Amino acid sequence: MTIKRYYRPELDVLRFIAFMIVFIVHRMDFIPIDEAQHYWLYNICLLGDFGVPVFFLLSAFLITELLFRESDETGKIQVKSFYIRRILRIWPLYFLVFFGLVLLERFVPYVSARNPLSWLAFSFFAGNWWICFHGWIPAYPVDPLWSISVEEQFYITIPLIALFGRRLGVKAVSLLLIAVSYGLVILYAIHPPNGFSSQWTNSFVQFQFFAAGTLLSIYLKGRVPQWHPALRLIGFLSGLGCWLVASIAFGVQADTPHSTVLQAPIGWALVLAGTTLIFLSLLGFPAKYLPKPIIYLGRISFGLYLFHELVYFLIFSTGRVWLTQLSQALHLAGWRNGLGTVLAFFLTVLVAHTSYQLYEKPFLRLKSRFTIVPSRDES
Repeated sequence: MTIKRYYRPELDVLRFIAFMIVFIVHRMDFIPIDEAQHYWLYNICLLGDFGVPVFFLLSAFLITELLFRESDETGKIQVKSFYIRRILRIWPLYFLVFFGLVLLERFVPYVSARNPLSWLAFSFFAGNWWICFHGWIPAYPVDPLWSISVEEQFYITIPLIALFGRRLGVKAVSLLLIAVSYGLVILYAIHPPNGFSSQWTNSFVQFQFFAAGTLLSIYLKGRVPQWHPALRLIGFLSGLGCWLVASIAFGVQADTPHSTVLQAPIGWALVLAGTTLIFLSLLGFPAKYLPKPIIYLGRISFGLYLFHELVYFLIFSTGRVWLTQLSQALHLAGWRNGLGTVLAFFLTVLVAHTSYQLYEKPFLRLKSRFTIVPSRDES
């Protein structure tokens, strides 16, 4: 039996957009923006944190879509094959980066966690919970890996829910997770922490985006929005507007949330609405208008995401003297930070491209042996 391929290149474009949004906000880790002097620039860049929920929603949508297409075509869901596919896609690069950073820490301080217990937490995809209880690790390159832990927690459960609960069960669990998310959001607002807040890295807060992705897949039933490009642009900008209002007016911010009990659920609902709008504005976009280089960058977005903070660190921290000398040699001393950002982007792309072509592809080709519903071609 031949099963029709399910691949939407516009979602690779969305992956790259989500990465770029995150890339922009993480630049502020090394080049802070004075909020008092540049109020709008600061707050617009701060929206980059919401690129992570885009990844979550998009991932949940695709996983749910593929699982139920598998069920519809074959009459069953092969959970073992699902886990093998996810392991081959995530684990090789994730563990290479995480333990590579652990080794690099011996030579370049502040690139990784030093506590062996934290290594254990990240090894078993509980890194986000480690951060919840201990705060951010004082090493920028390793901190973004918290989101991989949250994704893996979703991957462990979704095939089992789909297998035993079918669509009705997935709907019920998704709605329950959204309720739990907003209950926690309100609880955080009732008991605001002094200093670090674990709200952003709490799996159950972030599960609302996975829940939204699964519900979109179920209710769309394979359909995609047939929107005019102008309407898509309006939807995308409206999504960004929702994020901006959530951040400025309702205090939903990753590191420093400051919402009241009334503001918190409204603010998070705006983040969810904005994420959904941005997703729908790209879903169904005609493939013939999509630049192939951007599709490819979306394809390697996992590597882009895992490597970019390390590249930032090497350029702006370890290599700051070299960067200053280079900018002076090029008569760009006044544009040192801009030059460093451009270098960071292209070096991140180079590293992710090399990783994808030489390291990840063999695992992806092996993954295809366990694929039931074909998606994109990884050859």
